[in-house]
Amino acid sequence: MHRTGCGAPPSYDGCRTVDPARYTPPPMATLTEDPKVVAASAEGVAAEVRRRRTFAIISHPDAGKTTLTEKLLLYSGAIELAGAVQQKAQQRHARSDWLAMEQKRGISVTSTVLQFEYAGRCVNLLDTPGHQDFSEDTYRVLTAVDSAVMVLDAAKGVERQTLKLFEVCRRRGLPVLTFVNKMDVPGRDPLELLDEIERVLGMAAVPLNWPIGSGREFQGVYELGSGQILRFERLSRGERASLVGTAALDSPALDKLVGERPARELRDAAELLRGATPAFDRERFLAGAQTPVFFGSALNNFGVQPFLEALVDLAPSPPPRESDRGIVDPETSGFSGFVFKIQANMDPQHRDSMAFLRVVSGRFEKGMAVDHPRLGRRLRLPRAHRVFAQERETTEEAFAGDVVGLVNPGLFVIGDTVSDGLGLTFPPLPRFAPEFFARLRPETTDKNKAFQKGLRQLEEEGAIQVLYETGAVRREPILAAVGELQFDLVQSRLEQEYRVGTRVDRLPYTSALWVRAQAKQEGELDWPLRGVMRVEDRSGQLAALCEGRWVEDLLIEKNPKFELVRIVDERSLAAS
Repeated sequence: MHRTGCGAPPSYDGCRTVDPARYTPPPMATLTEDPKVVAASAEGVAAEVRRRRTFAIISHPDAGKTTLTEKLLLYSGAIELAGAVQQKAQQRHARSDWLAMEQKRGISVTSTVLQFEYAGRCVNLLDTPGHQDFSEDTYRVLTAVDSAVMVLDAAKGVERQTLKLFEVCRRRGLPVLTFVNKMDVPGRDPLELLDEIERVLGMAAVPLNWPIGSGREFQGVYELGSGQILRFERLSRGERASLVGTAALDSPALDKLVGERPARELRDAAELLRGATPAFDRERFLAGAQTPVFFGSALNNFGVQPFLEALVDLAPSPPPRESDRGIVDPETSGFSGFVFKIQANMDPQHRDSMAFLRVVSGRFEKGMAVDHPRLGRRLRLPRAHRVFAQERETTEEAFAGDVVGLVNPGLFVIGDTVSDGLGLTFPPLPRFAPEFFARLRPETTDKNKAFQKGLRQLEEEGAIQVLYETGAVRREPILAAVGELQFDLVQSRLEQEYRVGTRVDRLPYTSALWVRAQAKQEGELDWPLRGVMRVEDRSGQLAALCEGRWVEDLLIEKNPKFELVRIVDERSLAAS
């Protein structure tokens, strides 16, 4: 491998970006009189921040998100050979899918950070889980990016999971670029797909290129801006597509390059597009009112490189963000950031935990001292890494837009803010309401220590919530999950990473209500006689598991003096 680094969710608006057109940067906070540091935190920092492009890729499962991720890395030079999800025996797994469960099932179940250089830009690509059972992890990732790439299957258009993730992007104010994938297999008419994007998503779809043919006759794309035709040649899977010819739309060479019928159909489509689609407007794109649309085939590499070039050109650099102390400017403010993800055991040799920190403003330096508001203390960050999927390397510095991996000895939870003397916090990240519950037991008692350690680390990641029945003779963990596949993930990772076999026994409950008001004893609540289980988390936070909505309603009705909620944010749980 070769790579280069760079120097149904709840209604929630945490970590929103701010419209640059309505924003005036504050004076820069000078944190030191050292001239080198002052220079680094002024012109140098501003230049580095403007180079950053931090985005996530969202899609419905099987639309080709992971394949497109791999091909973007291939064309950037970050990797030398792209693996496919359905690989042959001699091919490797996708770089972004590194968990054993992901490689076995061919699905993405955890988010991944990938950083690379391209065309003078430092690109931070955050690959998100495609399966709906892991939408909580995807939501957190979308709080840490500045734009999104939406991948659509040319045969299926806007699918259910895509729509849900797009709504999160809309609430966050993220500009969205659209890549219509799988043009090399029979699909829907491109004009029909544009119409569906506008009807279902409520934003103007502006094609910046147009497919030449479709299905087996798909040959390449017509660049509407330059007027050039880019024809590609199919090569072996995992290799770069070969550009075999270019031609202008009105050139006789076009007929020879792509064939008379495809040339005629392309000219007709171009004429129709001139009057049927609006011109691309960058301001409307940044405001989320317009999406540029690109067509291609990630599997066969058709249209991937033109898309990558457009992506680094169109995607915004890090914008200002809101905090409890007002607007934070990425270029002129001091260092600040927030933890949006925790991952254990990325390196089997270290068995440690990594906190993923999105740098919001300023310059991060290895070993710097920062304020940690939740802990109420100042601490140093000596072990910082640049992360590339499962791999890591020590980093000396990072800038707004970058993601830094911090070795986490239990100091960080998801949603934590750190800063260098700015005295601010970013909005907390919510936990999703769990809908599936099960008891988890180790198959043998001799692995109990490893079982408890593994479960605690998985809980810190936010992969699962762990509860315990109050008053029970045996303190057996109860898993609370947003989706059932999370149970499989926990079992797989305990087996692979801790060598602990487990058994999952499903429970009949469908929701949990957390007791927000202080209750000294669970006996203070008036509990229903059936359909409910009294539980608590590791910190003693009390909750009720309910078999149905009727139990929720009854519990709330019988306890008017207590606040019972379905969603609790990470930091409030950590502090309780």
